[in-house]
Amino acid sequence: MFKAKTEKIKKLAEEDQKTIKELVSIFDKKTVVYIDFANVIHWQEKIGWHYELKRLKQLLDSFDTISSIKLYNGTLVGDDNSEKRIEEYKKYGYIVITKPVKVMRISIDVSSISGNSPDLLKNFIRRPLLDKFKLETIEYLNSQLRELNQRGVTYFEDLKCNFDVEIGRDMLLDYSNNGIENFILWSGDSDFADPVNQLLENGKKVVIFSTARRVSTELSKTGAQVFEINKLREFICWPRESKKDSRRSPQALES
Repeated sequence: MFKAKTEKIKKLAEEDQKTIKELVSIFDKKTVVYIDFANVIHWQEKIGWHYELKRLKQLLDSFDTISSIKLYNGTLVGDDNSEKRIEEYKKYGYIVITKPVKVMRISIDVSSISGNSPDLLKNFIRRPLLDKFKLETIEYLNSQLRELNQRGVTYFEDLKCNFDVEIGRDMLLDYSNNGIENFILWSGDSDFADPVNQLLENGKKVVIFSTARRVSTELSKTGAQVFEINKLREFICWPRESKKDSRRSPQALES
């Protein structure tokens, strides 16, 4: 059953009854939502708008069949903004699963290799592609790294934090221990193919919330239903990115 949590959602639902009816049909039994935020946050560049997690929580809370909403995101320890965001998500009412982000320092120091050597480049470029490069391309890329070295840049930091194991585990635990019938996964990662297949084989409903070309081939092959998140834009985007609100005056947006 759908009962809008806010007046804004109520108004949007009246304007877009088709999407609400589709969501009601998806959330037709006891449901848990799993948001792989460390993964889906990167979709924002592709879709051209941003999620506002407070609004997303309000929308999902409007469906009484949803028993919990779990959000998985890393914490950059010592970074005030990162730590505050995690606390903010908890205040919204999400069940937040977090762990420290790994900061990996990766060398780009080419001082010990020859200009035509692919030895350093293979750390960043997959070998089948690297093998197709002409020698001139290898030399050019190494020269660009050498220029960075001359400016004092000899490494870069790569942040890594994925929750494939935690989400897959929680989905199977919710199935075996908590009587969950519907599993809503916000992710397109191939690593979820096995738990999704297992749930489908056991007669459970799994719906992937994603967007075009963000679902891996392996996950698509499971046959799980895919819901296009662009349908939710007006419900969950930053207010200033609303297509409807963009037609209103600046004064109206501020009110």
